[in-house]
Amino acid sequence: MGSNSLKNPLLFSDEVEPGYVKHSSFLKSSVKWGLKIVMWVIFIAWVGVIFLYPGEIGSQLVEKIINATNGSVFGTSGSLFLVFSAPILLIAILAVAHLIISGEHVFEKSKSSKKPRFRLWTFPVLVDGPFGVVSAAEFIGITLFVVFIIWAMYAYTLRNISLLTLFDISSSETGRFMLELTGLRCGMLGLLCLIFLFLPVSRGSLLLRLIDIPFEHATRYHVWLGHLTMMLFTLHGLFYVIGWAMNGTLVKELLEWKRVGIANLPGVISLLAGLFMWVTSLHPVRKDYFELFFYTHQLYVVFVVFLALHVGDFVFSIVAGAIFIFMLDRFLRFCQSRTKVDVLSAKCLPCGTVELVLSKPQSLQYNALNFIFLQVRELSWLQWHPFSVSSSPLDSKHHLAILIKVLGGWTARLRDSILSMSEPELSKTTITASVEGPYGHETPYHLMYENLILVAGGIGISPFLAILSDILHRVSDGKPCLPRKILVVWAVKKSDELPLLSSIDMESICPFFSNKINLEIDIYVTRESGPSMEEGKVHVASSSSCPFSGRSMSPLVGTGNNVWSGLYVIISTVGFIVLMALLQIFYIKPYNVSTWWYLGLLFIACMVMSVVIFGGLVIGLWHLWDKKASANDKDEDIDRIKVESTPSYGPVEDKDLTQNNPESSTIIQYGTRPDFKEIFASTSRKWGNVDVGVLVCGPPTLQSSVAKEIRSHNIRRQKHDTIFHFNSHSFDL
Repeated sequence: MGSNSLKNPLLFSDEVEPGYVKHSSFLKSSVKWGLKIVMWVIFIAWVGVIFLYPGEIGSQLVEKIINATNGSVFGTSGSLFLVFSAPILLIAILAVAHLIISGEHVFEKSKSSKKPRFRLWTFPVLVDGPFGVVSAAEFIGITLFVVFIIWAMYAYTLRNISLLTLFDISSSETGRFMLELTGLRCGMLGLLCLIFLFLPVSRGSLLLRLIDIPFEHATRYHVWLGHLTMMLFTLHGLFYVIGWAMNGTLVKELLEWKRVGIANLPGVISLLAGLFMWVTSLHPVRKDYFELFFYTHQLYVVFVVFLALHVGDFVFSIVAGAIFIFMLDRFLRFCQSRTKVDVLSAKCLPCGTVELVLSKPQSLQYNALNFIFLQVRELSWLQWHPFSVSSSPLDSKHHLAILIKVLGGWTARLRDSILSMSEPELSKTTITASVEGPYGHETPYHLMYENLILVAGGIGISPFLAILSDILHRVSDGKPCLPRKILVVWAVKKSDELPLLSSIDMESICPFFSNKINLEIDIYVTRESGPSMEEGKVHVASSSSCPFSGRSMSPLVGTGNNVWSGLYVIISTVGFIVLMALLQIFYIKPYNVSTWWYLGLLFIACMVMSVVIFGGLVIGLWHLWDKKASANDKDEDIDRIKVESTPSYGPVEDKDLTQNNPESSTIIQYGTRPDFKEIFASTSRKWGNVDVGVLVCGPPTLQSSVAKEIRSHNIRRQKHDTIFHFNSHSFDL
């Protein structure tokens, strides 16, 4: 399974990197700043309430809000929803306006930014340890969470002790009472962490797009929060189990399903589902038994539903906002993934890499830092794998390409399917693809530095092929593009991977590009002492082409049309509120429904129905609108795609590496690994005191090596104000 991680801000950011300024009208800028200020105020107030809630002050504040608002039709559940869930939904709605106003990023070169600057979210602070490479901003976020947990446990302990004085409890019962109280507090802390848990895994979420943190990097935060949340929920259950065992009522309590109050059995089921997900998500299990991890992680449905049955509607409303955002994203992804996508061409390269070219509509935009999730139904109906795009959006308006390294069972079966398609007797073999995405950065960060260092390991060169193609296209077409000095550092195990770099014809894209761009390529072949006997020979790849039937990737994606994405979120949210109001007015209050677990079930049902009914209506209209908008260009698009996808039957010859890349700019070293200390020092001497964007795509060890050297380089050369900005885009099958 592919995984991606890309460093970027933890905080709201609409800044651009030095070298480009974003031009807009005064009114437009004023509205954007106004929206940002309002979102910041809401966010800080929301986080502040969550942080203070474990203490007396926060608890009293929430109680006052409940007393002031529980007279509404929604009751106490509505009050808690207003405090803990409504703010994040309101920020998501305001994000719609912000993204629509922002529009497409149009940049011009800035004359005022010549010196490098320190950036909190790109400078690596920790490079080794359980968290991997951690930026300064991420370190601050981790620290704040640790402080919150310590403060919350301290505040809850004081409140527990004060409660002992209010009850006449014997000394023999004090220990059990404190255990159950501590379990209660751990459960509440787990709920407060659960508020944030689902936000990072909402792939096309407006919130992630607002702060420009791509999903592949946000999953790190989900992993960290998942460990913390499950640890707290496990302690919650463990303390209660010990307390019940001390009282001799363990089995009775575990099986109890109260009509009014906390229902224990649903809590046990929810916790067991969470524990299965937690254990199978641990790195050793996930690495060696990925399918086990993937399938057990679908238990999140059981976890959430039985959590609602366990605590009832008013407690569940604390975490409902984030879960609702995740449900919106999940339903939209489900709708997009139902579309079958034409594989225009499939190629198996000798180095064990597969190239797929997928059809896409002209309206679906992406940039060179994006990735997609791919499903091949002939291989598995359930498995989805993420792959970075290897093509530039300027290569074609009608397709995108991905490179897939054959390393596991799924990728090996894909290669075998493609090889069988090239054999006449097995030519009826087909590939039925479905796609989710594209996802990734809103802003093309690779275009915002005059100086770029691209560090890749193995198949990690894939997104950098897209970046190089994008830059060359822009330079050739005269489009905004800042990079003029580019250093590519690529480490591979064997020389048979080298032809990957020649998959883009640089001279064809941008004639005489060496006169416009200073491009250096340093290649390190780590497991060979010298050029192989076959080097310089023609590399033959097996190529297959599938018939074009007009099926392209669906534009129904959260990163697609901002207006339709916004309408989807707004109407679904309003629909949820309307359904809850109708339920209260015509069913719950008239019939005096008071069963906690049943109210929790109704709450979940309203969330699902609002997404499916109201959100589904918007998605249907979105689909019809896009179908109508693309109808005028349909014939032209089909003609263009047919030309682009015309098969070349028989073997495909990969051009020699130096044919597309001048020898003077490409250096191949054998039997050695990159010395990043020397590379950065040499680059600093050649390029001078300038801003340098460093993007890394490779295994965690490569990321750590680069981050460690960047950090030490900055410390050593602090007087010279030389700062390297660390971005990692890792791809690990």
